Amino acid sequence: MSKFFDEQEQNAWGGFLGTYAKLNRLIEEDLQTHSRITHIEFEVLLRLSWNENHRMRIQDLAVQSILTRSGISRVVERLEKAGLVTREEAPEDRRGAYAVLTEAGAERFRFAAEKHAECVRKNFLGKFSKDDLKAMGKLWKKLEEAE
Repeated sequence: MSKFFDEQEQNAWGGFLGTYAKLNRLIEEDLQTHSRITHIEFEVLLRLSWNENHRMRIQDLAVQSILTRSGISRVVERLEKAGLVTREEAPEDRRGAYAVLTEAGAERFRFAAEKHAECVRKNFLGKFSKDDLKAMGKLWKKLEEAE
């Protein structure tokens, strides 16, 4: 047992870290295999698909991801070179820019999302009962709302 965490804390935190690492590897491999995109590229396409007009400020994408603004800018640049997004200047702020999902990006995302859902169900969601998922959803919400 760790001198920093009691046994329950160690099991909870260690379980989260191990599961996150395993799932991240599985998802990364799966997305590369069928869609030739990375997990973070998928996340950017996902967030753009959720937004009205399929566009978001790049700095807002960074706030919602694990990457810095410069990291997200590089991801958007790769997606732009692949024709999956375009970049538009923000008229309200000359230093800012929007990432905008293209039709090709939306099509690639739809295909990737179907396969991604299968992978997530097989390797994560499918391991739990409906009651487990409901309880887990409440736990994530609790963490999300904590500041």
